[in-house]
Order: sequence, then structure tokens, then C-alpha cells
Amino acid sequence: MAGGGDVQGGNKRKRDAPGKPSAGKGGDGMKRNKSYHAPAAPRGGGGGGGGGGGSAQPVTARDKRVAAKEMSESRKMKRKPNYNLDKELTVLWEKMRCHDVSKENRSKLVTEALRKMDGKYMEIAGSHVTARVLQTCVKWCSQPERDAIFVALQPHLLTLSRQKYAVFLVKKLVKLATKKQFAWFISSVHGKVASLLRHTIGAAVVDCAFQRATPPQRRSLLLELYSTELQLFKDLTEQKSCSLVETISKLGLQKSSVRQYMTTIIQPILEKGIVEYSIVHTVLLEYLTIADKTSASDVIRQLIPHLTQGSAVIDGDELSAVPEVPTKTKAKKKRSSEPLLIRIMHTREGLKLGLACLKHGSVKDRKKIIKSLKGHIMKLALNDYGCLFLVCLLSIVDDTKLVTKLVIQELAKQLKQLVFDKNGRRPLLQLLRPLCSRYLPPADLACLNYSVHSLISKDEPSESATVNLESKLDAAADKELGGSDDKEHGGSEDTLVASDSKKDPFQRRHELLMKSDLSEALVQTCVENVGELLRTNFGKDVLYEVAVGGKDNVLDGITEQIHLLHDAIASDAARPKSEDIEHAFENFHSSRVIRKMILDCPAFAATLWEKALEGKCELYADGYSSKVVAAYLESSDSKVKDLAKSELQPLVDGGKLKIPDHKATEKK
Repeated sequence: MAGGGDVQGGNKRKRDAPGKPSAGKGGDGMKRNKSYHAPAAPRGGGGGGGGGGGSAQPVTARDKRVAAKEMSESRKMKRKPNYNLDKELTVLWEKMRCHDVSKENRSKLVTEALRKMDGKYMEIAGSHVTARVLQTCVKWCSQPERDAIFVALQPHLLTLSRQKYAVFLVKKLVKLATKKQFAWFISSVHGKVASLLRHTIGAAVVDCAFQRATPPQRRSLLLELYSTELQLFKDLTEQKSCSLVETISKLGLQKSSVRQYMTTIIQPILEKGIVEYSIVHTVLLEYLTIADKTSASDVIRQLIPHLTQGSAVIDGDELSAVPEVPTKTKAKKKRSSEPLLIRIMHTREGLKLGLACLKHGSVKDRKKIIKSLKGHIMKLALNDYGCLFLVCLLSIVDDTKLVTKLVIQELAKQLKQLVFDKNGRRPLLQLLRPLCSRYLPPADLACLNYSVHSLISKDEPSESATVNLESKLDAAADKELGGSDDKEHGGSEDTLVASDSKKDPFQRRHELLMKSDLSEALVQTCVENVGELLRTNFGKDVLYEVAVGGKDNVLDGITEQIHLLHDAIASDAARPKSEDIEHAFENFHSSRVIRKMILDCPAFAATLWEKALEGKCELYADGYSSKVVAAYLESSDSKVKDLAKSELQPLVDGGKLKIPDHKATEKK
């Protein structure tokens, strides 16, 4: 073999074996450059020279790209019958989806696109390219045009609901449908809700309809998941109650058969990991009301791995891959970086499901849940329901070192944002004064006390949550009727029911606040922002709890820092009145919180008197500031009363300062 053939490998020698000639090439080295060896014909065409009459070979890189593109286009035209239409629609779509396009131009583009798609909606809805175009047209078209699309796709909506790309079009049609069209869709899915929920794509359509549905329509969707009879006979679903327990009692169903039927529906849903939808949360919560201990434990055991892992993005406006079983290969999946537990916190049902897993899971399950929240604590704390999940977590998890490392340290980095936020302050207030009705409304307290009855052992204080909640509601009622300030803060400390929680609640709070240095950081944040905290509705609550030391004096170890906070508050109140900023005694929020501090913290009352009020009481004897001055005479501490009595009593006798009626009656 010429040209260095002796040094070629075995594979190269096989390639040059007899029967496979080298087409006249002069050696192995020439084979690597065979595309460049033959001389190219002139680009202008024509052809003289050489025989064979073959087409010109591409020479430059640009020629190669052009030739490859032409070949790809020809193949696509053979494979896709609507290829040219797809290209035309894509051009129109790029124009109509721009934000700067006018309403009139967009309307013309949508009308033109719908004219081109007329009669081909089914084929277009299944394409990953044109499905987006049709979805955009449905969004921006007129109501008659949308009605025409709905009528054309009406017989195929359930089929499209199970398709990878058409599901987003169906969801858009369901959201924008008229009442009559939506009622038809609800009736069309009757008897098929269970099969759609078990489908990884179709479940998104059912949940979309469930969120828009009226209460009677929601009942019709849910009731057929409870029993075979309710699925077959539509008349049985027309009842007012949606609760599973009430449905069983009214219709005379057997609880064991309902439990068995619901198990056959729920089990595939859990196995496939389709647990991110509101309708699934509702079904699971209803199932837990009738499930025995074994069944309820099995549901929670299967649910925790799904909640702590990422979830597939299927319910957004953007197209995504199909969610599959998390145990399968992750190839071609687009998964969210945050755990599913964060995403289900947008509803109260999702919160209850998360609380059930947290309360009734094992110690290892709780650690797994906490570790999955790493990096997402702030998002949870600022959420309406996520903050309640953190409140429960801080109240029942005994491993304070793990909670400090993954939760408390992340909260401590954003304290300034948390203390001013309505939801962000709640985990902090839970550590300072647990389950106080002033900071948590009755609905949130009831939600925090949610638990699965079949999983509460007989020796656990299962009634404590209900009793404590009732005491909180009584305290709130007394507050509205003008009761004393002691009842404003609630009675004894509440205890959330949770399995395997053995640590004393006060000890848990003390470790989370004091050993993590959260308390010192919290006091420092209050000192640096004392003026703004005093005058804001949400910030004043955190400032008050820190200033009085929390419930049961939980901040006892940092008394000196708290005294510095007292000095900062008194210094702000000692500033003279000005037009630039409202005085602390005359502001609606600050005057009330300072009054409460005087009543509940004698040390603060003495500091405020020395720095801001002594000799100046007559200036603040009317308006909001009169509540601050009169608080010294209302205080239950004799030293506080004696401190201000000599200066305030002449103002009372002269009619300049008025004491609240109930205190005046006690004095007489």
C-alpha cells in the first residue's frame, strides 16, 4: 500500500479491503479531503469541461450551510404537509406578540392568521410551533372569533387535553370561555374526571376548570371521585354539601367502599407524582377524613418524597416537558429548581397538606422537609400561607440545631424586610409570642391546628388545639368588648399537636432565639429602624414584643440590649414637634404601641418618663398623645403610677386630661 499504508490501523485497512475501491483517490491521506479534491464548476452554472454532468460541489463554508438548509427544507416539506403554512403563521406570530404593536394592527394580524388556519385547527393545535400561534390568537381575538374556534374544537377538547402541546390551548379556551361554554365543558368531563386526573397532562386541564368553577360546579367535579355511583349517576351529584363525610351520611354510602374506591383513584396519582394541583389537594384532604391509620400513613409516606423534590412546570403559560414519575430517568425533563412544597403554598388546602406531612411525618421526614427548603425560606416567609408553614415548623421541630442552620440563619440575613412585611413578621412573632390572636386571625389559627384524626394517638393531647383555639377566640372577643390588656395577648401558651415532638415549647423558643443570636440581631434591627417601626402598622408589633421581652420573658438574656432599645424609642419620642415628621405621641400607630409598652413594661415607662415626658405632660394632654400620658395612671404597677401622679393629677382635676371611663370608675 502506497503513501504510508504500513502505519495505518486495523480499522483503516478494513476500510480499504478489496471490494470497496477508493474511487481513484491516490492514498489514505487524500480520503480525508475528498470533498475538496474535485474541482468545482463555475458558480454561474454552465458547464464545460469534465464529463458526467454532475451538479456543482460546495466550496466555501457559506455554500455548505446554504446546501444543508435547502436539503433540510426539502425534507421538512415532504414530512410536514402544512410546512409552508407553519412558516407563514410563525411570521405573523412574531409580529402579533410584540408589546409595542398597536391594538388595531394586532387585530388585523390575528384575523389573518385565523383565516389561514380555518379548517385546520386540530392539526395546528398538536404542533409545538403552531400551537403557540393559535393560543395567542385565542388570547387577542374578538369574542365571535373565539366562539368560532371553540365550536370547531368542541368535539375534540378532551382529546386535546391529553396532548403535550394542545393542553395549553385547551386551558386558554377554558379560562376565556363564556358561562355557557364553560358549563358545557364541565358537563362534558363528567365521568372522566378520574381518568384525566391520573393523566400527567390532562390533570392540568381539570385543575384549571376547578379553579374557575363555581361551588356547585366544583362539587360536581369532586363528588364523582368519591364513589362509583356518583360517577355514573349525575343526579346524585346535585347537592349543596361538598364535604365527603356529609355526602356519605346524606346519601347513605358505605365508608369502607368509598375508602376503597378513592384509594384506587389516589394511588396512581401519588405514584405518578401529580400532586401540585388544587383539586388533588382537596381530594387528598377529604380522603384523610375517612382514612384509617394505615391508609393515612401510607398517603403521607408517599407524599413527602414528591413535596421535597422539584416539580415539573406544566401549569404555566410556557410550554414544557410532560411530568413523569420522579423515579424515572430525568432525560428531557424541565424541572423546577424549587421543591414542590413551595409551589403548593398558594392555597389553604396546599398548606394543610404540607402541615399534615410536617406534623405526622417521622423525625427523618421532618429533616428531609427542612433540608429541601434550603435557599427558599424567604420566599416561604413572605407568602400568605407559606409563613404559616414556617410558624408550624418553628413550633414542633425538636432539632433546633438543624432549624437554626437552615431556617433561622436565612431569616436573620433579611430581618429588615421581614419586620415590615405583613407575612414575614409572623415567624418572628411566633417565637416571641406563640399563636397570639392579635397577630393570627381565627382562620389561620384553625389552619395551624389542623391534624389528621386517625394519626393522633390516644395518649396525645388531641383536644388541646381546639381548647386553646377557643380560648384565643374568647380573648379576641373580650378585646373587642373593651377587656383588659392582659387578655389581648392571649392566655396560656398554645401547643400544636405533632407526633414525636417532645421538647418543651419554651425551651425550643429559647434555643432558636438565644443560641442562634437571632435575638441580638432582632434588637439591633429594631434600634436602627425604631422611628419607622413605631409609625407602621406591621412593624410596631415586632417592636412591641422585643421591647417587652416576649412572652414568659424569653429574651431575658439580653436585658442590656433591650434597655438600649428603650432609650432609642424614648429618644425618638423626645424630639420636638415638627412639620417634617409626625411626632411619636401624635401618630395613630406609635401612640398606641407606646401606650401598651407603658402598661406592660415598667422599665420602659420609667425611661420614657425621664427622657420625653417629665415636665411636658401638658403639651400632650389632648389628641392621640393623651392616651400615652393617661397610661401612667392606668398602669397596674404602683411605681409607674407614683412616678407621674404628682404631675398628671392636676391635669385630671382641671379637666385637661381625661382618663378612660373604666379606669375612672375603678378610681372612685
